[in-house]
Order: sequence, then C-alpha cells, then structure tokens
Amino acid sequence: MPNITLPDGSVRSFEQPVTIAQVAASIGAGLAKAALAGRVDGKLVDTSFLIEGDVALAIVTDKDPDGLEVIRHSTAHLLAYAVKELFPEVQVTIGPVIENGFFYDFSYKRPFTPEDLEKIEARMTELAKRDIPVERSVLPRDEAVAYFKSIGEHYKAEIIASIPQGEDVSLYREGDFTDLCRGPHVPSTGKLKVFKLMKVAGAYWRGDSKNEMLQRIYGTAWARKEEQEAYLHMLEEAEKRDHRRLGKQLDLFHLQEEAPGLVFWHPNGWTVWQAVEQYMRAVYRDNGYQEVRCPQILDRSLWEKSGHWEHYKANMFTTESESRDYAVKPMNCPGHIQIFNSDLRSYRELPLRYGEFGACHRNEPSGALHGIMRVRGFTQDDGHVFCTEDQIESEVTAFNSLVRKVYADFGFKDVAVKLALRPDSRVGSDEVWDKAEGALRAALRASGLEWEELPGEGAFYGPKIEFHIKDAIGRSWQCGTVQVDFSMPARLGAEYVGEDNGRHTPVMLHRAILGSLERFIGILIENHAGALPLWLAPVQAVVLNISESQADYVTEVVKTLRARGFRVEADLRNEKITYKIREHSVRKLPYLLVVGDKEKAADVVAVRARGNQDLGQMSLDKIVERWQDEISSFAGTA
Repeated sequence: MPNITLPDGSVRSFEQPVTIAQVAASIGAGLAKAALAGRVDGKLVDTSFLIEGDVALAIVTDKDPDGLEVIRHSTAHLLAYAVKELFPEVQVTIGPVIENGFFYDFSYKRPFTPEDLEKIEARMTELAKRDIPVERSVLPRDEAVAYFKSIGEHYKAEIIASIPQGEDVSLYREGDFTDLCRGPHVPSTGKLKVFKLMKVAGAYWRGDSKNEMLQRIYGTAWARKEEQEAYLHMLEEAEKRDHRRLGKQLDLFHLQEEAPGLVFWHPNGWTVWQAVEQYMRAVYRDNGYQEVRCPQILDRSLWEKSGHWEHYKANMFTTESESRDYAVKPMNCPGHIQIFNSDLRSYRELPLRYGEFGACHRNEPSGALHGIMRVRGFTQDDGHVFCTEDQIESEVTAFNSLVRKVYADFGFKDVAVKLALRPDSRVGSDEVWDKAEGALRAALRASGLEWEELPGEGAFYGPKIEFHIKDAIGRSWQCGTVQVDFSMPARLGAEYVGEDNGRHTPVMLHRAILGSLERFIGILIENHAGALPLWLAPVQAVVLNISESQADYVTEVVKTLRARGFRVEADLRNEKITYKIREHSVRKLPYLLVVGDKEKAADVVAVRARGNQDLGQMSLDKIVERWQDEISSFAGTA
C-alpha cells in the first residue's frame, strides 16, 4: 500500500499502486488538469509513472521551473512530429532544451525556408489542438535500433547503438511519431499552447565538422502567452542593442576574417577600455593587490605540472621552438605561482594578493565566436590570493562584498550568486574538494548571500562562486568568479614558511570581477544601448558653434574642459547648427554644448543633455560641478 508524502507534509495512502496522474486527481480536478509531470523522491518523471511503494511526491505544473522545462522538451518533439508530417523524407536527430527554448536538428535534402517555418509552426499548432496522448514505452537496445532502421531513421539508430549493449531505452509516441527520449514529457500535446519557431541555422552531426551539416530549427516555448510576448520584446530590444552593430555605429572596434576572435580597438573603443581598466586598477590598489605581469608563452612542462595540458589542451594554442613545446597562456594562474615561488615566503606575508590585466588566448571553436562577447584573445582583471586555509573565509567574504560594490558602480544592482561544484574531470582528492566546497559555502553564509548550487560545473582544479549580473532588459551575464584551489600550488611547488618554521603549501584563490574586459565592455554597450554613462563615454561632450564668429570661444571652452580632465571635442564645421546637433545625437554623446554670440558674450554655453534635454545656459564652473557630481554618483571610486 503506497504512502505518498506531499510537499506540505501531508500523507496520502492508497490500497494499490497508483500513477502520478491518479494522485493529482485524488487531490482535486484542478490539479489533475494542471499536472505536467511529477518529482518522485527528487527524480522528475511522467504523470503515467506508477508508484508502488512509499515515496515523497511533488506534482509539477506550469508554475514550476521543472514544468517549463518539460513543456519545452515536449515542444521540441512536437516540432519533429510536425516536420515529419510535412516532409516525410526528413531524418530526425536530436532535440534538447536550451535557455528560453529548444532546438531540433534535421537532415534534409534542401534548406528549410521561412515559408517552411510558417507551415511547420501552423502544423504544430494543429497537432497541439488535437490533444494527442504522449505515451512512454521501453525496448531493449537492439530492438530499438532495428525499429528505427526499419523506419529509415538512421541517425536515431546510430545514437541508440552507442548505448551499452543489453540496456533498455525509452521511447515516446504521440500519434504516428515515435522518438527516442529519456523524458519526461507532458501527458498530451494539448498542454503545449504557447510556442514560436525562431530561426534555422547549420549544425554538424555530433558537433564534428567532418560530419554532415544538419539544419537546426530553433524555437521558444512558454507556459503563458504574456511570458512569450515579454521574451520576444526582449529579443527585439537585444537586437537594437547588439554590441556589434553599435560598435560599428559608434566607431568603437571591429573584427575581421584575418584575425578570427581577436579585436581591433579603435580610438573611441580604447578610451572606453582605458576607463574600465583604470577603474579596476584603482580597485586593485585600494584592496591590497600588487599588480604583476607574466609572459604570454610558457614551456609545456609547466602546463603539464599545473594540469592544464591534460585537462585543457584542446583549448590551448601551442607552438614550438628549438625542439621545445610551448603554449600561449589560456590562464594567468601558473605564472602568478612562479612569481610567488621566486622568493622564500613567510606566513607573515599572507594573504599575498597579485593582480594582472592578463592577456589570454583560448582556441574557441569558430562557431562559438560572437563579436567581442566570445573571443579567442581576451584580457582578464585577474587576481590570485595566496593564503592559509584559515584565511579562506575572510578573503572570500571580503571579495563577495567588493564584487557587488564594483557592479553597483557600473550600474548593475541585480546580482545572482551560484556555487559551481566538482566536475567529473578534476585534480585532487574528494577530501580536498569537500574542504574547498565547504570553505566557499561558509564564506557565502558569512556574507549573508543566497546562492544556487551547480553540480559538476566547477573548474578542474577547484569549486567556484559565480556572480551573474542582470542587465537593463533582464538578461543574465556571468562575469565574476572566485575559486578555491588546494591543488595547483602543490603541483607547482609553492611553499611558505609557517609559524612553526616548517614548510607549508598555500591555498590559492583565483578571482576576477569583470572577467574578460572585452566581454564586459560588450555587456556595458548592450546594457546602455550604446549610451554609456558620462564617466565611460569615449567623448563626453562636443562644443558646437553656430557661426564662425564663435570659433575662438569654442576652442577656449574645449581647452578649459580638457584641462579639467574631461574628454571634449570641438565641431567648427560650416554647417547648420540643427544638422550638427542631429549628427552628434546619433553618436549617443552625453552632452552637446552650443555656443552662439549671446553665450560667447556671457561666457557661458547652452547645454543639451542626451535625450534632447535642454538644460539652458551654464557657466563652465557649473558644468564641471555637474559632471563631477554625475561621475561620482555613478562610479564611486572611478
């Protein structure tokens, strides 16, 4: 007789085995209708799952995050069903859930067109309205291979054949369409009400460029229409804010085929870079970091000792000289340990904090590159803290506070915290990982922070806290991180003399606040839609004359404001003032200062702030006071 414990602690008893759907019905008709899946003793399963013993059960509806994932997974299958009905010669491959939606890869003789997508989406809507039951079955591996071969689905047969012999596989059937899947899925297609197909892209079978190029159809799916509409609106906003388009429009940077994944910074863009870097340099200085600089290329033997050669070689650029193998550094940590090792250290020196604007190179796949957000060459605001085990909590707690202050200075107040735990491929014993993960949890508790845990997503040498900032249109970006590493210092021979006069291995904390400066600047550009705040804007103001008679006064104004430390330009062209104002407004400049005969005579300027705000006439002292206040209120220590 199953005894089922529900989330509120109540227990329901049944005289015979019962499905999750039946349990939901016993609670109420509303829940029975809303049920999408269930979580039995923590495992997500279909509503048809049969409960035969005592369990803890949560009914999953579209109000639960798990419910949305089940909806999206099921909508991917609905997409494949519709494609097979419309294009019977198509072969289906895989269709996973991704952030905000799903995709499915297909093999077909010709490219899908926008008109095809419209037809497919219409057929999906029709199949959903039919409310077709979704049924799970199990077959032995070899029988499943034979079945998919018999219906001409050779990709599915290949996937199943890679499963160990003797294992069973689960299949899901809706109408005439059967797919391989672990599930779970919604009980019927009628649960899928809000979805949209987005685009078609190319994708290699199994991600290998040597294999066939497939067609990947992307879609999005939601529990409620208003949620999808909000998401689509966000995408429209994101397109307007695309840093690649704005980078060109504002003359910040460019990329070109001869240097894939590497950035050409123009004067305006490099000015933004320097504003960010100098701000972070002050953060280093004010928080006890000593700035260092390490070589770009290091001998293979060092990367072998650090563990990178074994765990990260596929992402490293390598070279050879005089029969020696070298790697271009993908990370700064081994170099910082060499600086630590260059002298005999005492426990009195700890914690010892090094910071570097370290240029790194990683061999990212060309398909993963994305403007300056995902590149092969980047610079980190990287730092490493060498400390004792007893100092971990205080150092990480201080860092947690610092990182949130920095984000606030850049205008990001909404910060989520995640704890990435041990991956399968790692160095160090379980005991060491227990210690490292425990230390980070203790620091998070001491900081008064809430966090989400991410099993398997830590670095190969240690767990890490991740900081995710939310931008102006609700997108989340992972930037900062702090990692506890008990392994790499020992592997590279780092030691200090303890209070007992014995030799000890320090703990190393890897930490970055912005992460990649390239990526962070891309985030800033998109967050502000190119209209960067005054302290970051490459040109903070342009002084415009109405006629030739004010040219000398314009030059004097520019000279005065530059002497006060502001980035100001003059526009003395013989053009109508309305034309010049309109042209500079497109550059998203914070301020335009207009000078006519009245302004010149009164030793003032007419001030226009971004957004066509007319602030009237101001003296230069008043302008300087306003700008200084604006900068200090936005960037506390800039």
